Amino acid sequence: MQIQINSDKNIPMHAKLSGLIEADLHRILNRFEPQLTRIEVHLSDENGDKSGPQDKRCILEARPRHYPSLTVTNDSADIQTALSGAANKMQRLLETTFGRLHDKNKNDTPRLSPDELIPLPELG
Repeated sequence: MQIQINSDKNIPMHAKLSGLIEADLHRILNRFEPQLTRIEVHLSDENGDKSGPQDKRCILEARPRHYPSLTVTNDSADIQTALSGAANKMQRLLETTFGRLHDKNKNDTPRLSPDELIPLPELG
């Protein structure tokens, strides 16, 4: 699973921050790694130089193999909380999505053509 991190001009990206982000995402989303090709992280500071509550935004986009991408958003006062909130939302979304797909595939029964059917014995 590849992790791509993007940030706006108000959030300085450095090796330590990107390492923390990758470690958090691997820890939280590790069990989905075989089903995902890439996770994109988009970090932004909505107020720029001004401070304010809930002004940091993290958007996570997961790219599952053979399925459309999934996106979640979380706002918080700091980057780390915004990221962990978005990662937890993504975890729940992936559990729901892959659980539904598993249930759908589990309930698919093979369909037989009329000439493959075995006749039942007649009763009484």
